[in-house]
Amino acid sequence: MSPTVFREGPFRFLFFSREEPRRHVHVLSPDGEAKYWIEPSIELAVSKGLSAVDLKRIQKIVQNRKKEIDDAWNHHFSN
Repeated sequence: MSPTVFREGPFRFLFFSREEPRRHVHVLSPDGEAKYWIEPSIELAVSKGLSAVDLKRIQKIVQNRKKEIDDAWNHHFSN
């Protein structure tokens, strides 16, 4: 199960259930994918196929919507 947290532009932000306990978010787009750690700080974990410009844009989105990601994580993984 991979619940979508939100979409912004060409990017889909989601979780992969039962992957690992450290808070993170995956990002998919037609051009590639990335994974960002949310804690202890927001940082790129891994990416494939995305440009440096896209990665900076995504990181800014994650920073701006961190509370939404945290709330979705808490809701999804508390069930």
